[in-house]
Amino acid sequence: MNILINEKSAEIEDGLTLGAVAERHKAGADVLILNGFPSPAVTPLKSGDEVFLIRRGEVPQREELEALMSARHTPGVHSRLKSATVGIAGVGGLGSSVAVALARVGIGRIVIADFDVLEPSNLNRQQYFIDQIGRFKVEALVENLQRINPYVTVEPHCLLLGPKNIPVVFSDCSIVVEAFDRADMKAMLVNTVLEVMPQSTVVAASGMAGYGSNNSIISRKVSQRLYLVGDAVSEAAPGNGLMAPRVGIAAHHQANQVVRILLGEEQ
Repeated sequence: MNILINEKSAEIEDGLTLGAVAERHKAGADVLILNGFPSPAVTPLKSGDEVFLIRRGEVPQREELEALMSARHTPGVHSRLKSATVGIAGVGGLGSSVAVALARVGIGRIVIADFDVLEPSNLNRQQYFIDQIGRFKVEALVENLQRINPYVTVEPHCLLLGPKNIPVVFSDCSIVVEAFDRADMKAMLVNTVLEVMPQSTVVAASGMAGYGSNNSIISRKVSQRLYLVGDAVSEAAPGNGLMAPRVGIAAHHQANQVVRILLGEEQ
C-alpha cells in the first residue's frame, strides 16, 4: 500500500505499524506524527496515511526541508520563490517581520540593511529576543533567520541607507521592501528606487500605528512599480504608538505582496 513519509510517496506492506516504518525510514525518530497528530509506535497504518518522522533537535538536510516546504507551496511555487532575491530597507517592526515571513516561505536570498542597534523598547513589536539587546539589528536578524531556515541566504549590510548606496546594496533585488519609521526616509527610498533602479519594484508602507481596525490596513498598487500598504492615516503619536499586532498585519501585507509579485500576481 502507498503512504507518504515526510511528504515522499512510499510503498509499504499491509499491517506495518508506525514504529516499524520509523525504524526502516528514519531510525532514531522520537516524534511520530500520523495524519497531523502525534501517535504511538504501535498504531497500524493504512493506505493513504501521511507520516512525519522527526528526531528532536535535528536540523533537516536541505533536500528534506525543501521537499517538505515544496509540498506545502506546490513545487512550481517553491522553485520560483527559491530563485528570488528580495531587499528589505530597515529591519525594525516592519522589516524584521517581513524578513521572517519571507524566510519561512523559502525566498532564496534576502538582502537586509539597517544601521540601528536593538533597544529594549523595540521588543514590543520587532522580531528579536531580550538577550540580543545592544546588538546591531542586522546581525541579530541573520541569526534569527538562520534558526528558521538555514538554507536561505541572508546578506546583511550594517549602514545608513541613502541615495548613493541604495542602488549598490540592492542591485540584485527585483523587489525592495521599504520598512522605515520616518516619512522622509520612506520617500527617499521610494524615489531612489523608482528613479535609478528600473529593474526593481518597491513595496512600501504608511499608516499602521495604534490599535485601529484590522481591515483599514490594505494593499494597493500606486503605479507600475510601487505598491503601498497601510491605512495611510495613522501616524505614531502619544496614545497611538506602534504595536506588534497592527505592525504585524502591515508587515504581512508587504510580505504577501512580495510573494504575489514574484508569482506574477501584480494587481
